[in-house]
Amino acid sequence: MTAQPDHAPGASAGAAELAKLLQRVAEGDTAAFKQFYGRTSAKLFGLILRILIERQEAEDVLQEVYVTVWRKAATFDPARASPITWAATIARNRAIDRLRARPVRAQVPVEAAHDLADEGPPPDAGLVASQDARRVAQALSLLEPRHAAAIRACYFEGVTYDELAERERVPVGTLKSWVRRGLIRMRSQLEGGEA
Repeated sequence: MTAQPDHAPGASAGAAELAKLLQRVAEGDTAAFKQFYGRTSAKLFGLILRILIERQEAEDVLQEVYVTVWRKAATFDPARASPITWAATIARNRAIDRLRARPVRAQVPVEAAHDLADEGPPPDAGLVASQDARRVAQALSLLEPRHAAAIRACYFEGVTYDELAERERVPVGTLKSWVRRGLIRMRSQLEGGEA
């Protein structure tokens, strides 16, 4: 790419200073890199933002651009382009690459949105579920402790009757009757609204 002449007063002096900074960056000078960043980042960010529109994405691409500047500073040739043109070319290419990498978004008219089915739960489902969970917890708390523990183990923890009977050192029939009695009492409390 051929450098465009800078017509602003002092532009050639500024380009010469940026070229010296890039030469020092090529030698691994982090202070020069910070100076180059400080003098060019606003312009490069503006260029990237115009292409990508989304600010967060533009910030990400700007970071990629300066990683490239750091790695490729030695390839900068002042005879071919000014430092800002060289950096702007990198920024433009990275932004276009990012734009092309975006997933294609379906273009659906806004009017069609009311015809789309919402497969998710209704908005109040979470509220109903949390109220139901509170009622069940309240009903469990009113049971005899060993009955409540057996129901929790069998229904919430996935423990089998045989495993729980062995753990509690009671016959399986006894354990089943604890669960059955507890569930009957819970049902009456939940249906009656007492819990």
